[in-house]
Amino acid sequence: MKTGEWADDPERLYQHSRRGVITVARLVELGVPARTCYRRCQPGRPWRRLLPGVLLLGGGEPDHRQLVDAALLYAGGEAVVTGAALCRRRGLRSVPAGATRVHLLVPHEHKVSSSGFVIVERTTRMPPRRFDDGVPVAPFARAVLDLCRRLRSPNTISALLTEAVQSGGLSPAKLLEELDAGSNRGTAIPRQVLRDVLRGARSVAEIDAMRVWRLSGLPEPLWNHQLRDENGEYIATPDGYFKEAALAWEIDSYDFHFAKEDYAKTLDRNARYAAAGIAVLQTLPSRLRSEPEAVARELRQAYEAQRREFRERT
Repeated sequence: MKTGEWADDPERLYQHSRRGVITVARLVELGVPARTCYRRCQPGRPWRRLLPGVLLLGGGEPDHRQLVDAALLYAGGEAVVTGAALCRRRGLRSVPAGATRVHLLVPHEHKVSSSGFVIVERTTRMPPRRFDDGVPVAPFARAVLDLCRRLRSPNTISALLTEAVQSGGLSPAKLLEELDAGSNRGTAIPRQVLRDVLRGARSVAEIDAMRVWRLSGLPEPLWNHQLRDENGEYIATPDGYFKEAALAWEIDSYDFHFAKEDYAKTLDRNARYAAAGIAVLQTLPSRLRSEPEAVARELRQAYEAQRREFRERT
């Protein structure tokens, strides 16, 4: 495009962009003076500056894909998307609403730095580039853990990792392997969560229950173990079962108070426990976080009382 032609045919500029996102360097190649590029990004003018050297050929709000394209143009051709943006692309609902910045990995020798809505992480361990709808992305396990390392809430990390395993198809072993391969920074909580998932935790509440169990000092129960009577009839699948005391631990919410079917199921379950000679301790999920030491004490007391009774019966 010859100098000046872009003004007569602005649509041709769009054709050289990524959905309207383009670098100033590319615009200069197309005949647009650099000062003109920046002047057209001033308030009330038709373009918008997104990042240093990266513009939007329009004045509206960029959508998420345009932000990702802008980040990739800013960071260079070897960058890959990781973290929250990739986790959302994979459908994880536990990604915190506030995790809106586009997280990129670039080779360690690159000198580009974070700017605006872009987190640039320089790494000596660049993953192989894969493409998802034209976007270069890191492996899913790497993206999940890159996000976890930047989170501070154990509950948020638990929710994210549990969903990545249960719904996202990642194995705890694969995630632990990825943790071992990378930096130790920010890995303590993810490691503990993954150990709990390997024990059998299927939800954040069950991970919280495992934390409380560790406070109790009791032997480890069987997690999510299906119980049957001597005739092979199904009894229940408690969150935790202390076999040596015949004690089932159920993490039950208030929900059953408002749903007759669930309430009836809970009563039926408890009746099956009673018929099999199994005691049951029911705990609200909220108390696992608000009163962990009190719940641990209750669990220990129930275990000791039931173990004495169980010994007398046997």
